[in-house]
Amino acid sequence: MSEKRRAEIEAKRAKLAELRKARTDRQTAEAERRASDRGGASTVARRDVDDLVNVLIGSSSRGDSAMDTPISSTPGTPALDRTIPLPGSSYALSGPSSVLSGRLSRNSDAASDRYSLGTTLVHSQNGATENVIEREMIARSVPDLIDIEQELFELPQRERVVYNKEIQTMDTQAEPEAPNEDEIRERVHRERDAADAERLANEQELEAESKKLDEEIAQEIQEMSEEEKQSIFSAPEFLDFVEQSTKIIQRALNDNYDYIRDYTIGAESGTEASEGKVKCVCAFYDERYGKYRSITDIDWSPKYPELSCAAYNKNPAALNEPDGIVAVWNLHLLERPEFVFHSQSDVLSVAFSPFHSNLIFGGTYSGQILLWDTRSKHLPVLKTPLSAAGHTHPVYAIQMVGTQNAHNLITSSTDGTVCSWLVDMLAQPQETLELVHGGHNKTSEVAITALNFPDNETTTFWVGTEEGNVYQANRYDRAGAKAGLNQYDVYKGHSGPVMGVHFHPLVGPVDFSDLFLSCSVDWTVKLWRAKSMAKPSTVANHVAPLYSFDEADDYVYDVKWHPTHPAVFGTVDGAGKFDLWNLNHDTEVPVVSTNVGSGKALNKICWERKDGRRAALGGSDGKLYIYDIGDMALPRESEWTDMQRTVAGIMGGAPHANGLGDDSARIVAGR
Repeated sequence: MSEKRRAEIEAKRAKLAELRKARTDRQTAEAERRASDRGGASTVARRDVDDLVNVLIGSSSRGDSAMDTPISSTPGTPALDRTIPLPGSSYALSGPSSVLSGRLSRNSDAASDRYSLGTTLVHSQNGATENVIEREMIARSVPDLIDIEQELFELPQRERVVYNKEIQTMDTQAEPEAPNEDEIRERVHRERDAADAERLANEQELEAESKKLDEEIAQEIQEMSEEEKQSIFSAPEFLDFVEQSTKIIQRALNDNYDYIRDYTIGAESGTEASEGKVKCVCAFYDERYGKYRSITDIDWSPKYPELSCAAYNKNPAALNEPDGIVAVWNLHLLERPEFVFHSQSDVLSVAFSPFHSNLIFGGTYSGQILLWDTRSKHLPVLKTPLSAAGHTHPVYAIQMVGTQNAHNLITSSTDGTVCSWLVDMLAQPQETLELVHGGHNKTSEVAITALNFPDNETTTFWVGTEEGNVYQANRYDRAGAKAGLNQYDVYKGHSGPVMGVHFHPLVGPVDFSDLFLSCSVDWTVKLWRAKSMAKPSTVANHVAPLYSFDEADDYVYDVKWHPTHPAVFGTVDGAGKFDLWNLNHDTEVPVVSTNVGSGKALNKICWERKDGRRAALGGSDGKLYIYDIGDMALPRESEWTDMQRTVAGIMGGAPHANGLGDDSARIVAGR
């Protein structure tokens, strides 16, 4: 039932209940009235009708009432003052304005004596006419009458004010003829009958509407069959609703997250970690998606600090599931991913678009580049074709460079191909660059395993290779350098494949963007200084690392500089350890070394982009660990000058206040 229809039915129900109550009240009142009539009070209604009739026709009966009202009960005596108002009449019988006076005399000549009273019409002070009637009194056969002469004195006249509302408002013109009493009664009964008929019609209409409404409600709320239920449960709209609503409920149950506000709310608050300690915030894992899979790459959302994405490889035990997936995890939704995207091949690299918060790019084992949209479904909205125009080998490195209005997606594969793509057109690459090296024995290809651009640089980049060397390359020809691989400047220091390359971020008052770190399966992390891009070498030149960090006991799979602290970086290795380094404190050992999870290998590390307080660690067990490093992410003002002294001490081999002098044997002087 739709919400609109449900609201209409509820409104009708309320109206129906109100009308039924009114009808019940009327029926109760009618029953009480009939019961009182049967109990002997039936004359009340008759009296009410008579009173109404008397009020309407009272003027027509005033003459008779006046004539029937005596003035005095004793003839020959002064009349008593008496005022008898007539209903509905402007006349009254009154005695104050006249006096019965006369003399009783004997008429000897007459056969009978007669006492007569004259009739006098007197106007009172209020303008009304008063009738004083002198009635004849006949005395027959009165023997031996005595002549008596008696003077009747007039009593003092007391002014009597007679108030009548109709007297004040009544027109002095001739009154219209009063209606007949029978006509009035008939009219009253007719009006009552009409009102009863109208009430009865309304009740019948209400009853019909009530019955119809009950039938509609019964039809709407009738029990559904199993087939109808299954059709509703399998509808895409219903499934989307359940998925979205359960996410909101789970967020509310996990913590005090206000799901009505946007993602940036609460970004400042997080799990506190004291100095020198790191704390695991959570471990994202879903049995359905992460079982028998490993995390191959991770990235943080540039806009929403609590969103991170992880790329997964194939699950060999589930042939019917997609080979690769990308899961977007939310710190406020711990039980399951916020979004899940599918791929037909293992996803080896993943990146949020820094300019479009809804777009996620992925590089696959088959060489395809995929684009997913969080506003869309599980499948990619765009993907590159499987052709020689793009990549045909695994894509392990992917990065977005440029600005909001002019940016490109740079991808590289293990066959030495570097492609540049427009975000909205993945049918073919905008540029294709083949990195080859003539000094290689069997093939000139350069198998790229890692790629990174320095900050504010869109043309020159550095790549790590399977042979263990790091090379500089250019996308375009520029002054003093040609497009392609710089074969002469070889950053040689690792004895195994390079797994990660990362340049120092351009933050703070001092520019360290020419420093970069590399890690390898030779269990080491190297610190390098990039040669000037304007002065490339013309002969073979092996660039040695500035420093080597040899603390790891297993393959070092990834390394990343901290986004805000100039001297901090983190590494993860095959022993499941997360090492946090601070070069201003010590270069021998990390300030914090933590065993993560079950001890299985950690493949990737990525810092939260906003303030670097949290680090995401991707494990080979399919779990995504989130660690909080607390106040170690907050740099002091002196950190940049301390970092300058640290780098100067490393490059010059001079003793350092933080113990770098003991490592002088391991320091290789730079330029």
